[in-house]
Amino acid sequence: MKLNALMTTGLAAALALTLAACGGGGDSAASDVPTLRRGISAKVDTLDPNKSSAQWENIIIGDMIIGLTTDGPDGRPVLGMADSYEVSEDGLVWTFTLGDHVWSDGTPVTAGDFVYSLRRIQNPETASQYASLLWLIKNAQKVSSQELPPEELGVKAIDDKTLEITLEYPAPYLLGLLSHYTTYPLPSWAIEAHGDAWIQPENIVVNGPYKLVYWRTGDQLVADKNPTGFGAPEACFDRVVYLELEDLSAVENKISAGELDINNAFDGSRYTELDAKFPGWLRTTPSLISTYWTFNTTVEPFDDVRVRKALSMALDREFMVRNVLTQGYLPAYSFVPPGINNYDVSRPSMDWKDTSREDRLAEARSLLEAAGFGPGNPLEFEFIHRSTDDNPKVAPVAQSNWSDIAPWVNPTIVKQDTKVLYSRLRTGNFSVADAAWVADFDDPINFLYLLDSKTGQQNYGDYANPEYDALLSQSNQQLDLQMRAEVFAAAEELMLEEYPITPMWFQVTKNMVDPELTGWEENAKDQHRSRFLCREGLSAE
Repeated sequence: MKLNALMTTGLAAALALTLAACGGGGDSAASDVPTLRRGISAKVDTLDPNKSSAQWENIIIGDMIIGLTTDGPDGRPVLGMADSYEVSEDGLVWTFTLGDHVWSDGTPVTAGDFVYSLRRIQNPETASQYASLLWLIKNAQKVSSQELPPEELGVKAIDDKTLEITLEYPAPYLLGLLSHYTTYPLPSWAIEAHGDAWIQPENIVVNGPYKLVYWRTGDQLVADKNPTGFGAPEACFDRVVYLELEDLSAVENKISAGELDINNAFDGSRYTELDAKFPGWLRTTPSLISTYWTFNTTVEPFDDVRVRKALSMALDREFMVRNVLTQGYLPAYSFVPPGINNYDVSRPSMDWKDTSREDRLAEARSLLEAAGFGPGNPLEFEFIHRSTDDNPKVAPVAQSNWSDIAPWVNPTIVKQDTKVLYSRLRTGNFSVADAAWVADFDDPINFLYLLDSKTGQQNYGDYANPEYDALLSQSNQQLDLQMRAEVFAAAEELMLEEYPITPMWFQVTKNMVDPELTGWEENAKDQHRSRFLCREGLSAE
């Protein structure tokens, strides 16, 4: 149980009473502590920016820690700890000048805090799932593999207020990437003093508008306003409560009881019913989110492309989107979402996209027979899926789709706690699994790099193709954005032909937001920082 060790039973009870006193949505303004209640769709594993890889954890992390840039209300990057920056003519050296900002313990935020964090995330002992995201930094990959010492990483503190970042190749998306939590500064003294426990309420040091004060695993986390934090003077709410709500019926009950202001998911198949039940609450917009299912290419029979292709062809995405999923979802026959920036070319897609379902099933059956399966050798496998959102409703459809190939195709579906499922993905403990990717920044490389053989844990199925890797490397050296996009298209087409994954659908954002809240802006990244939100009758102090 992740509780503040210094919080006595009496103090914990007092906090619980205070939270209860905040009442429902309409009562928050009258509360002694103006409180925003946010539902998140899964359990929190970590709040360490170097170790997290979960969108729901980012909701909390991004409220507490600010990078060189940060997400604006519209999800676009704006300056954070940096007051200004300069870029060299070749696009490889970025120099940032920091403003006068302090950590919650009063220590000034310095360029050294960024150097410490960016070295730490490349340290194998940190075991970051996201280390490869930052391999655009000079020597980052070699530091990560310990071919070079940390001091050779292309990040340098010129002085306390000046940070220099040198890249391996020009990155037009760098400012967006620098708003991602993997690039946030960290308080080295707190981490060295407390180790992994530095993120606990009694130890945590932050530079953002909110600071963790309470954490009860499987239930809720609470952050109070950090008076000296970036954005705190403009923040309307003095407290944010994050409720770990995987059960969507519990979400509805809390909204009905006036105990929840925002939730980051809802049952999309019940859109019309929920819209009538909670007028004005449902918010959707086209997003940079791809749901894809991944095959473990290292285990039989999924090391055979014929098996992977057959199972992909059998899935009736059109039925799922039309009858099960949220309004606005699109069937996916490619991996990179349609609204992504820097990808203005003819997009690749699976070549059987327009084939009838009957013909798809016939070809799928032939592929499996060619791979040695049939009445005497049935294909049996396990498909694991997330316990959250629409995923449990889609899984039985997939099971039926696969069984439609032939009587000797026998899939088993298993619902997993979302946190557990991603742990299994990262360790390769699966055969076929459900997954999704939310853009960290607005560029195709953020999706395509997931299938690079060097990516590590987030290349869940351990796909490896030297030609694919070479194309991604080529894209990194291409200064012409149009030619760069064409290289991306060639890489995506190659990958789709080998089926390490099967794209399923492109999502819209799905949030439930109290209509009385102000400051909420729809955006494709689905980032909505608490400091921008307010309620009629409240104001920042």
